[in-house]
Amino acid sequence: MVGYGRHLQALAVALSCLAGFVDAIGFITLGGIFVSFMSGNSTRFSVGIADGAWAHTGIIAGILVLFVVGVTISGILAELTDHDRRTRKSAVLALVTALLLLASVGALLDWTPLAVIAMTLAMGAENSVFRRDGEVSIALTYMTGALVKIGHRIAAALLGGPRWRWLPYFGLWAGLVGGAVLGALAHRAFGLHALWIATAVSAALAVSVRFLPYPP
Repeated sequence: MVGYGRHLQALAVALSCLAGFVDAIGFITLGGIFVSFMSGNSTRFSVGIADGAWAHTGIIAGILVLFVVGVTISGILAELTDHDRRTRKSAVLALVTALLLLASVGALLDWTPLAVIAMTLAMGAENSVFRRDGEVSIALTYMTGALVKIGHRIAAALLGGPRWRWLPYFGLWAGLVGGAVLGALAHRAFGLHALWIATAVSAALAVSVRFLPYPP
């Protein structure tokens, strides 16, 4: 987050909120399997192997593969549009929006597997929005790194460094948590049809990113 202007930091928080929203819907739908938090899925995958729960483990393995496929597709798209940061971000967000739209259509048609596949691909794809030198510079769908940076920045502040450098990372974490709360409430009210809300938000972000100020 440090090194980005406030507008791009706000975009990152909004995208983290979107990830939390979708992840909560996926978690409830799949009975405890995440569609964006792959560290948690990896632990569940390992425990499933140890327990011999092969059907459950197979579902998690499929989610892990789909997430990586989403990252790969968006990574290719980001490389092809890397000549311009606006174009790259808007192209990746257009892909995320298209996948969430496909997930919403799956929910509308009562095709839950299609909805799950598409939302998992979308969550993988979202991680290519912020890139520097071909690497992810802001993780949007998982918060372990953000929490570590909060701790490091607080430690630096206590030792006389910048006092508030931890706040952007806290905002990123809070965005995901807040989004997850909203996603759980939306699922309670609308079921999988809550994905239409995520699709609309993603589309709005894809459009708005074209108008954000970028440093030279």
